[in-house]
Amino acid sequence: MMLPDSILSTLTETYAISVHSTQSVSGGSINQACKLSTNQGDLFLKWKADAPADFFEREADGLNELQKGADGLKVPGVITAEPFTDKNPGFLVLEWIEEGRSGDSFAFGAQLARLHQNTGAHFGLAYDNYIGSLPQQNGQYDDWIPFFTEKRIDVQIKMAVDSGKLPSGVIQHWERLASNLDSIMPACKPSLLHGDLWGGNYLFDASGRAVLIDPAVYYGHPEVDLAFSKMFGGFSADFYEGYQSISPIEAGFKERVPVFNLYPLLVHVNLFGGHYASQFQSLIKKY
Repeated sequence: MMLPDSILSTLTETYAISVHSTQSVSGGSINQACKLSTNQGDLFLKWKADAPADFFEREADGLNELQKGADGLKVPGVITAEPFTDKNPGFLVLEWIEEGRSGDSFAFGAQLARLHQNTGAHFGLAYDNYIGSLPQQNGQYDDWIPFFTEKRIDVQIKMAVDSGKLPSGVIQHWERLASNLDSIMPACKPSLLHGDLWGGNYLFDASGRAVLIDPAVYYGHPEVDLAFSKMFGGFSADFYEGYQSISPIEAGFKERVPVFNLYPLLVHVNLFGGHYASQFQSLIKKY
């Protein structure tokens, strides 16, 4: 795999990293990625030619935030995050994690629960970041419901309506649901969240330890991560049992899952449209 010369130059001149060989790996639907064999060991590199200037820096911030609260969870160490410039694509270099075939899902669930026990003074985050390739607005709020309403759903619905992916009529259905959120979502403290916890954003390393990758970090309701984990599957019953061994999930969670998942569903509407838009319209009309 051929790397952009500008990346190779930056690695060599700024970080004294000499690349011996590269091996293409999955970077998801957004980035190009590879495994680097270097004089400093194996590393993971991903880059995107047209990334926003702070795209990888914000991901690095999220990984570092998770690492501070990751009691037992593995989070890749950040080597460097470089911004997009007129000369260089943005890129991120992380420690290489050797993926295993399976791991301890019960321990993973318990470790996520302990991650959520890291609480902040406010809901949100002091800076904006990204979920997938979309901007994620944050800010800092004293209460969960206004944050969820204004910074998660309102922003994404406006984006979808303005782009024609959703009809304006969905706003009325959302406003009806929003007026009842206080009776739907249980109170909580602002918990440290991965923020994009679907089955493709974790793996087990060679020792069977759970590893979190590709976060969209903020402080929010802990059921955000749990609900997102239900969206596409990929999490076993042991995972939820492990979570409950540390933090029991309040009754009615199953009914709350679709409400919490309005946000990732809208993200997929804005990224991909199609059946996600139909799915969102069908769901919001139930309220």
